[in-house]
Amino acid sequence: MTHFAKRYHPAYIIVELVSTAKGLFGFYILLFLLKANSTAGWVIWGRYALLAATAVSVLSIFAKWIFNRYELSNKTILFREGMFVKKQKTVSWDRIHSHRSNTTFIHRWFGLTSLTMETGTSGENAQFDFPVITQGEKIRILSYLEQKQNRDELEEGLKTERTVHFQATRKDLIKASFTSLSFLAIFPLISAIYFNLADFFALEESAESAWHYLLDHVWILIVLFLATMILSIFIGFVKTYMKYGKYVISDDQEWIYIKKGIGNEVSYSIPKNKVQAVRVEQSIVKRILGLVSIKLISAGSFEGEKEEISSLYPFMPKREAYDMLQTILPHYPIKEEMERFPLKVLWLKLFQPYYFTIAAVVGLCIFKMEWIGIAGIAFGVSILLRILDYLFTSYTRHDQTVQIRKGGWLNETFVTHRDRIQQVTVKHSWVERKFGVATIMFSNRANPSHESLLIGVSKEEAGTFYEWYHKKSVSN
Repeated sequence: MTHFAKRYHPAYIIVELVSTAKGLFGFYILLFLLKANSTAGWVIWGRYALLAATAVSVLSIFAKWIFNRYELSNKTILFREGMFVKKQKTVSWDRIHSHRSNTTFIHRWFGLTSLTMETGTSGENAQFDFPVITQGEKIRILSYLEQKQNRDELEEGLKTERTVHFQATRKDLIKASFTSLSFLAIFPLISAIYFNLADFFALEESAESAWHYLLDHVWILIVLFLATMILSIFIGFVKTYMKYGKYVISDDQEWIYIKKGIGNEVSYSIPKNKVQAVRVEQSIVKRILGLVSIKLISAGSFEGEKEEISSLYPFMPKREAYDMLQTILPHYPIKEEMERFPLKVLWLKLFQPYYFTIAAVVGLCIFKMEWIGIAGIAFGVSILLRILDYLFTSYTRHDQTVQIRKGGWLNETFVTHRDRIQQVTVKHSWVERKFGVATIMFSNRANPSHESLLIGVSKEEAGTFYEWYHKKSVSN
């Protein structure tokens, strides 16, 4: 069978030009608008540098479209890149264990999409991208993967049997917009716009007189504040809706599928056999609203977006999230009842060195001696954090799983299976020996490796944990 090398769709040029324009937009505003009348040397040279960078970027985009190609065969994908320095990369279909698709506004205008293949390794060969391809080409590429992995459910239009476990409703999105606090972003935005324009338009005097006028007419100030809050809440909801709208979580026997986004659509899959652990996070706001964020730690993750890619819907009702997790990944049950540590562990935490306070004292003594009182505040905050860490730390080990919960401001529950633990280390310092406790550290295979640390476990439990872990080699 003959295989031909293909270029990406010509719309690649437009997609990359828009991306470049977005990246450079702020610099153009600063140098050509806000500093339009400036004769400072850095501004003049900055304009020349910006124009040169723009020209190089545009030429690079055209060169990449002309010279970058890919070729599919029954066993491998071959990527050819470079104009002056030629480079070839080859990846076997056997190495690919997951994929994701991202459809931005620009992609949608042309009926196109992007596709990323993950290999589960790290570094340069962690993932391979098809940045701009047609939907038909995407299905063609996935059909090669289907042949190697014997799967019938790779893309829309192919026969699939999936179970839908969650679909985000309007109520879920409203909760998400408040929980994420995205509506508060308008206040630093307004502040940044004001301070950037203050020098350019000499706003200080007029702003001061306007402020005095508002203080004399408090009702106007209240109306403006309420209008700003309503606008910020609306903007926060729109932002959340665009990112998490049409959020769907489904699965089959081997994979977990996630689709999300309005306008900028993202879809990806997570192989169940690659999941190494489950992490449940709750901020203070989420605890009040009864929401949780569940993240899956897998053997490989997409660089730059690891948290997003491995995360299920991050604003899900707690009970619903636990039930769904039990259905999708029954080997990772989450227990509410856990073992608290004895009071002596709190004293151990309080006796440990206060490095942050020491650094604050040294820094203030050198630079701002008159602010030395801040070191006392830092010391108080350190004590408070250690007390909260003790209060919210608990542990349990049942059957083949181990579960850890810790964190005061951000509470985190981590559960993993014994077979997914790569290494276990038990250690106890001189101070820990005096308190009769030890530290357990174990790692799971991920990109990068995920390490869990639990301080304050009794010496007996630490020894039992070590023996429990080494039994896996016997059971396997």
